[in-house]
Amino acid sequence: MADIRTVRTFCRICEPSCGLVAEVADNTILRLDPDRDHPVSKGFACHKGLAFLEIHKDPDRLNQPLIKNEQGELQKTDWQNAIRQASRKIKQLQFTHGKGSLASYTGNPLAYNSTAGPAISSFLINTGIGKNFSSGTQDCTNKFAASEAVFGSNTIHPIPDIAHTDFLLILGANPRISHMSFISIADPIKELRSAKLRGAKIIFVDPRENESVKGVGELLQIKPDTDVYLLAAMLEHLFNSNLIDSNVSSRYADNLNELAQFVANFPAARVEAVVGISAQAIHDLAQEFASADKAAIYMSTGVNMGRQGTLAYWLLQMISFLTGNLDRRGGNFYSSGFYPAAKAGSSRGRTPNYHQTPFGEIRTIRGSLPGNLLADMILDDPDPIRGLIVISGNPLLSIGNSNRLRDAFAHLEFILVIDIYPSATSQLADVILPATDMLERRDINLAGLGLQYQPFVQYTDAVVPPAEHRKPEWEIMALLEQALLEGGEDLGLVAPDPFARINHMLAGAGVSTADLKALQCPVKVLDPPQPGRFFQDIIQTNSGLIDCCPTAFAAAKTRSLDLFDDLLTEPDDQLKLISKRTNYMVNSWFHNVASLKRGHQQDNPLYMNPIDARARNLGEGSAVLISNRYGEITSTIVLDVGLKPGTAAMTHGWGHEGSLMKVAGQYPGTNINLLLPSGPDSFEPLSNQSFMTGVPIKVEAAP
Repeated sequence: MADIRTVRTFCRICEPSCGLVAEVADNTILRLDPDRDHPVSKGFACHKGLAFLEIHKDPDRLNQPLIKNEQGELQKTDWQNAIRQASRKIKQLQFTHGKGSLASYTGNPLAYNSTAGPAISSFLINTGIGKNFSSGTQDCTNKFAASEAVFGSNTIHPIPDIAHTDFLLILGANPRISHMSFISIADPIKELRSAKLRGAKIIFVDPRENESVKGVGELLQIKPDTDVYLLAAMLEHLFNSNLIDSNVSSRYADNLNELAQFVANFPAARVEAVVGISAQAIHDLAQEFASADKAAIYMSTGVNMGRQGTLAYWLLQMISFLTGNLDRRGGNFYSSGFYPAAKAGSSRGRTPNYHQTPFGEIRTIRGSLPGNLLADMILDDPDPIRGLIVISGNPLLSIGNSNRLRDAFAHLEFILVIDIYPSATSQLADVILPATDMLERRDINLAGLGLQYQPFVQYTDAVVPPAEHRKPEWEIMALLEQALLEGGEDLGLVAPDPFARINHMLAGAGVSTADLKALQCPVKVLDPPQPGRFFQDIIQTNSGLIDCCPTAFAAAKTRSLDLFDDLLTEPDDQLKLISKRTNYMVNSWFHNVASLKRGHQQDNPLYMNPIDARARNLGEGSAVLISNRYGEITSTIVLDVGLKPGTAAMTHGWGHEGSLMKVAGQYPGTNINLLLPSGPDSFEPLSNQSFMTGVPIKVEAAP
């Protein structure tokens, strides 16, 4: 029997990067377990991370390059031929139609892949591909836009000090399911329970009694996509009741009067009908937050994905700052990590650069155009996109109005997909290149930089060599770049060092990947975050002050007033669709994990409050038609008394009819993106963030 060895590695599914231990024999992974000796995650790893071994071993994985033949069928080929075909087609499109004829789309898994980012950037810059899209505009670019305007850098995101706070306000987040985002913490529910046990008050603001509320905190139910008005009303009360901390506001605030003027439009008495929370409850919430000895605040995708995520994140920061809870123990503080990310993300005083397009003025945010304009820039642009390179993403299931996007993709002359699985998007591709998974590549935990509750850096070798013909994304991009710039007929790659940039970043912490690799446990725990230097060292605005009301928000503030007026006139029986998170899937990849397709997780029904169901003569298990002006789908009803009346919920990311992934194809579910808008006016102009929650729908019995 072959010798069994253990390899310490870490998970790259979400931000905490929990430590894992693999048992390996003959380059085969036998087991994947939590690393009980890990100095930070301390033996915690969720079932999703452990289930990744099923993905690693999945026979439905992409294993060899594929190219489309003259009959339109995908056939196996070797790397040299695949790269040659892809590079020739890219060159041909750029020569005939210009460099603007090519675009890229990058997906969520790349956030947890430290070597892919530099290689992708090098490829895009050196080949002149400037129309770039990403999954970020479906979940979090609002936070980058807000922090850039308020703090002068898109990488400044103060995190809640859960261990020391007395009062924690959580909006649009479900830590038990999603493990939190923009705060890297291995076991957030354990931390929240500990906070409650020592007497902290924790309030969740959500349209649904989510899985995190019970046993951890209290619920304040809000109407979907109205959080921005709740936060504005809280601030209005703080100003009106003289609850602003004058010590911090007089020293560190810029444009404070302009903020006060804006929130004056939204007193609690005016806002209560729109948010579905009484004026007294809003006053009490603001009063409790301001009066607590130490208070912290946090929001996530349930707010991000609405129509005003940037303004909501701005007002959230203002509540923390103006109550004296920013940069203090028990409030919100900045976690530096191993590299000065605040300076790296600095806007250096530049305002967002909007440019005129056939679809109005738009900007890029961290290099990304609005994902919701991808179809329009293919179908309706006078200088259209004609070719698309998709890396670790599945835009057909992640961008709204999927039918229009599918029609747009059919008009493309070339699609290249780099992924670990066949997907709805790859089924339309001309060339498909198989990538390694997280257990087949070297890496460090870069994703949590500037967001870690306890900063640490970990290195991992590939646990096993890449199976079949898979290659890491950085190498694939280097091969493509070489082929495009140097001819590359023989693919004689002079491999760049994928860790060159990383080692440069690590040097500031006095460590290198070689140092980490030499350790028995390849982890360096860094000093815990220390409040007290934010206002002197972290803020990157030209004035050195916090911009309480950025001039870049002028149009968004006007839009906010208009949206509020629209909400005042909505019918009382209007249903709004939100996304329901689940423990049994993560994006497209986890839909083929058989162990997660348990009896109640084999599709994505529509959850409704019994009051709303009865009003439509519907009940548990009723077949329904769900529709709006963007599209229609069918599903079945599950009654949920935990939903605020007027709210319906479905899980995003399903719709795998005809999938080449056997388990996903067996349990395809329903693609709710058919109900989501795309095109102009379907995203927040400040951040390019897509409108994906609180979407109006009509529900009736299926014909």
